[in-house]
Amino acid sequence: MGWLPVGDSYEISLVDGKVAARSTGPRASGRPLKTLPKALRDDPEVERLRQLAQWLDRHAAQCLARVDSWVVSSLPVPTGLLARVWPDPAWQDTLRDLVVLGDDTTETGFLRDVTAAGDLRVVNLDGETVRLSRASATLPHPVRLPDLAELAGFADELDVSQRVEQLHRGTWGRPADLKDRDTTLTDFQGTAVPARLAARAAALGFRVAGAQVTCRVWEAGHPVEAALRFDEDYWDSEATLGTLSWSVVAGPTLRLTDVGPVAWSEGMRMATVLSGAVTGTEARA
Repeated sequence: MGWLPVGDSYEISLVDGKVAARSTGPRASGRPLKTLPKALRDDPEVERLRQLAQWLDRHAAQCLARVDSWVVSSLPVPTGLLARVWPDPAWQDTLRDLVVLGDDTTETGFLRDVTAAGDLRVVNLDGETVRLSRASATLPHPVRLPDLAELAGFADELDVSQRVEQLHRGTWGRPADLKDRDTTLTDFQGTAVPARLAARAAALGFRVAGAQVTCRVWEAGHPVEAALRFDEDYWDSEATLGTLSWSVVAGPTLRLTDVGPVAWSEGMRMATVLSGAVTGTEARA
């Protein structure tokens, strides 16, 4: 943003998300000062700029959370919606370089631009910039990417940095030796974790309700929730983890053999992050 005059000898602006000032006198260098002058700290214009910086931070966090939910659920997003939000720097910074799929799963590329008409410009695995003209596009969970390893390698070559974890998101495949009737996984049971489990879980985007931490995804047309149980005395002491299970929201608990690939991966990711454990069923994709 531009510089706003304050008083007789200063201008203020947001620099790297913080209020900065520079002198405007005849010998001024034009560079921001290292610290905000004392005379400006309580100025109403400075306070308004601080409030704007706080709002921009909240807005960026909301954009990040929304796009992360799109990736986790692999739901088609209308390209018209992407066109409307793309001019916003916070949305664009979050969406840029995510892998998108068109209606045809062979149409894969890194998102670089969205036109006003909703056309997506992507860089494909051949290094070519192509246009996808579709009514919707998917920002897929990595377990749904057929060329995940190749895409991750190409992203490293291009020095691509994704704001939302996608290509380098930890993934877990469902093991083949599960018993048909089992509905709970005991890999994490008995693991002691540090205090303030609820606060850590919430900071990582998980939900804490009662004596369990949950995460929700959309899979096979239904919202599915993974639930990791723990003892209830978790505010002031270590928490001990219990079983991990999956269920259809407002529906039945799923047998482990019926849990879909995204729900399985995200449930295992949640439990592993919170426990720090290396599990016997871990199978990274």
